Amino acid sequence: MKEAAVEDLHHYRNLSEFFRRKLKPQARPVCGLHSVISPSDGKILNFGQVKNCEVEQVKGITYSLESFLGPRTSAGDLPFSPDTSCGSFKSQLVTREGNELYHCVIYLAPGDYHCFHSPTDWTVSHRRHFPGSLMSVNPGMARWIKELFCHNERVVLTGDWKHGFFSLTAVGATNVGSIRIYFDRDLHTNSPEYSKGSYNDFSFVTHANKEGIPMRKGEHLGEFNLGSTIVLIFEAPKDFDFKLKAGQKIRFGEALGSL
Repeated sequence: MKEAAVEDLHHYRNLSEFFRRKLKPQARPVCGLHSVISPSDGKILNFGQVKNCEVEQVKGITYSLESFLGPRTSAGDLPFSPDTSCGSFKSQLVTREGNELYHCVIYLAPGDYHCFHSPTDWTVSHRRHFPGSLMSVNPGMARWIKELFCHNERVVLTGDWKHGFFSLTAVGATNVGSIRIYFDRDLHTNSPEYSKGSYNDFSFVTHANKEGIPMRKGEHLGEFNLGSTIVLIFEAPKDFDFKLKAGQKIRFGEALGSL
């Protein structure tokens, strides 16, 4: 509680408010030396280069990149264009010659600070919302259910950073479909009725705003109501280096990696 902006426990009307508590500014200094920081408190489940269009949710258990981010579309204001092969899907994301696609999975336990922040300087151009299920995303469950992250409700934010494609996905968990993105007032999660595999697209690029939503490293981005998972998938040069170990605890603002 010493880290909380409001230390008095009685200030919080319920557990949800407590989990989403704001912290004192000095509680989580943002690393200025590295280009990508942790967007949240949590545990590093997995990280590395994306191989064969599959990403590991926990060690040895993978899910399809296309299933997770959703099918490509030919709509001009969306980030993916139509194609059929795995390699072609990946090539739609890797926009610059010599770059690779990387991923990092961060698990937020119920007791963790539940706001999340921008992991780098980037511009958000698009949001895709998958209503989905609300199964537990703890590492034990993730070992049992194949493509667990692809079944659960999630909000995929995509855009660009200085090295090309960048995305942050907030994945819901048990009773935690309530995902809030501060700049996205049209997003409504945790709907009791949904069609399996359905999704909703929204573009932040408009005639009035041709760039999208600029985000600064460390800036408040959103919040969960309880434990959940954040997945980063991004493009970077081949010498991008993660400063992590699988299974380690991490705090918002600490380094994930850099060039």
